[in-house]
Amino acid sequence: MKKQQKGYALIMHPQLPASLWSRLVRRLGHWHELSVQRRRLAGLGEAELKDIGFSRADVEQEIQRPFWRD
Repeated sequence: MKKQQKGYALIMHPQLPASLWSRLVRRLGHWHELSVQRRRLAGLGEAELKDIGFSRADVEQEIQRPFWRD
C-alpha cells in the first residue's frame, strides 16, 4: 500500500520569473488574512455585531464564502 501525499511543497522552478512567485506569495497571504478575518467575525457576539451593523445572517453568509473570494 502506498502512502498518500499529505501536503504540498512549493518548489521554485528556475525559469519562472520572480515576479510570479512574488504575486503568488502575496495572493496566498491575502487568502490567509481573509480566512483569519472571517473566523474572527464568526466569533463576535451579538452586541459586537450590532455595533458594526452586521446581523448573524450576514456573518453566516460571509463565513460560507470560499477563502479565495473577497
